[in-house]
Amino acid sequence: MAFNSSLRGSRRKLKSEINVVPYIDVMLVLLIIFMAVPPTQNPSEIKLPSAERSTAPPDDYIQVAIKENAQLQIGITGKNPQPLEDVSSRSTLVTRLRDLHAEHPDYPVLIAGDRDSKYDDVIQLISEAKKMGINRVGLATK
Repeated sequence: MAFNSSLRGSRRKLKSEINVVPYIDVMLVLLIIFMAVPPTQNPSEIKLPSAERSTAPPDDYIQVAIKENAQLQIGITGKNPQPLEDVSSRSTLVTRLRDLHAEHPDYPVLIAGDRDSKYDDVIQLISEAKKMGINRVGLATK
C-alpha cells in the first residue's frame, strides 16, 4: 500500500516547551498579596535584647563609663574602690587606663556604655584595651 504524501505533511509536530504562563500568574498573585498585607512591625523601631546575668561580676575591676555626650569616666570598683573620675579626652582615658592596668594587672576591665552613647566609641575603647594587652575586657549590662 502506498502512503499518501499529503497526509504525512499534515501531521502536527509535538511541542516540547514548558508553558510558563500559569507560573507567571501565580507569581503575580503572590506579589499582590505580599504588597497588600501590611508589615506587623514598624521597621524604624529596634527592640534591643536584655542580657541575663549568667555569672556574678568580678569582685575588683576597672570600670570605664561612656556617657551620651562622649563624657568619659574611669575608676576601680570592688574591695578598695576609687570613685569614678571624669576624664576630658580619649587620650587621657587611655593613659589613665594604662596606669590603672599597670597598678592592677589582674583586674578585668568592664565598659559601661550609656544607652545614648555611640556604638563606635565603645568598640574603639575595647580595641584600645586589647592593644594594651588587657585580655579580660567585658561589657557591663543592666
